[in-house]
Amino acid sequence: MRDPSGRLLRLLSLLQAPREWSGTELAERLAVTPRTIRRDVERLRELGYPVHATHGNTGGYRLTAGTAMPPLLLDDEEAVAVALGLRTATAIAATGIEETALRALAKLEQVLPQRLRHRVTSLSQASVALPIQDGAARVDPDLLATLAAACVAHERIRFAYTRADGTEGRRLAQPHRLVAAGRRWYLVAFDEDREDWRTFRVDRIGEPHRTGVRGVPRELPGGLDAASWAMDSLAGGSGTIRARLRLHVSAAEAAEHVTAWHGFLEPVDDRTCLLHTRSDSLWFLASRIALLTVDYTLLDPPELAPHLAAIAGRASRAVAAFTGVEE
Repeated sequence: MRDPSGRLLRLLSLLQAPREWSGTELAERLAVTPRTIRRDVERLRELGYPVHATHGNTGGYRLTAGTAMPPLLLDDEEAVAVALGLRTATAIAATGIEETALRALAKLEQVLPQRLRHRVTSLSQASVALPIQDGAARVDPDLLATLAAACVAHERIRFAYTRADGTEGRRLAQPHRLVAAGRRWYLVAFDEDREDWRTFRVDRIGEPHRTGVRGVPRELPGGLDAASWAMDSLAGGSGTIRARLRLHVSAAEAAEHVTAWHGFLEPVDDRTCLLHTRSDSLWFLASRIALLTVDYTLLDPPELAPHLAAIAGRASRAVAAFTGVEE
């Protein structure tokens, strides 16, 4: 890049990612020499951007928290207001901007001065927002920011995890992406201990510890993106038989009744949504669907219809026998 101003902006954009860049990496990205990178870093420091450098084989450059907000960004009051707004948006998985807010929050907290961090934390602890959905899982925005930074840096992270049956354990994983689904956040990551991909509920993650060890960037099996992978893993567990239902309520209302055990919700409009679920058994699928507490229409597969009809018939006969009404 021959234009010095454009190159500085591009360098600043790279440094705003919550990771450490080696001089060689930056030079390759900007098609310049490492010496030019060193000069540009000094120029950014002169402009007030807190660029930290470490030496050695694992050294590099990263943007850190300074004594003041970097120029041309936000003043103190604006920074506090934006940080609070982003924390609120990331804590409620129903706003439609959760992932965008999380990326912005990770960038902002990377350079937020300590005095402003304290103000944001104090205001967050002293304020309460009514939940949009009853029973929504609460997630600590600091935990989301930590996981997001590890995703960007491809950095392995250790954490405590509570499984659905209540058992606890420690995991070592390389985070890939965070996915907001219904009322919850999920972490798609490569489990280093099990040498396989896993989807973790973020509200069950605790005591995160960034190891500082970067892994090789991995691609999800089958060329899937993180959202598709999470949909598959949450859609009623494993199974080759897939079912699709149209629920006659909005996704926000359905989320109050449908859990990850039922399947994965896909918003359609303000009156309907889709439920994706799967199993290895048509009968088990029908039994699971029969437990839904909202009206629905079966879309596919057609082979599932007789099983649902059989359940409905038995229920109808049981009620008729109980009330003494003949069929």
